[in-house]
Amino acid sequence: QRLKAAVHYTVGCLCEEVEEDKDVQFSKQSIAAISDITFRQCEIFAKDLEMFARHAKRTTVTTEDVKLLARRSNSLLKYITQKSEEFASNNMEQKEKKKKKSSTAKGERTPGEPEAAVTENEDSNMA
Repeated sequence: QRLKAAVHYTVGCLCEEVEEDKDVQFSKQSIAAISDITFRQCEIFAKDLEMFARHAKRTTVTTEDVKLLARRSNSLLKYITQKSEEFASNNMEQKEKKKKKSSTAKGERTPGEPEAAVTENEDSNMA
């Protein structure tokens, strides 16, 4: 019920934006109808995504499932693909940063990092 209310609120906000941009008016009934259709379509999308994952013998919905769902809308598919690539590159960058931090904390060298100079302590112990 709360989700349905959130969808209704969001649709109302979007309709207000369109009203300002296009100089049109939406009745409360038309906003309610758009909200209801949007909610029902989201339920259908959720079931389809679940079926795509199940068909692939997975329990988790992946980005590829979402792309398959969006395949009929070229602009939506392009947008989802672009965002997916952005998320993937951001995740790779974050993993690299974590990897560098953990290896630096452990005293390991990262590739391309020069060896540390011998410290005074080690130098005096050798003498």
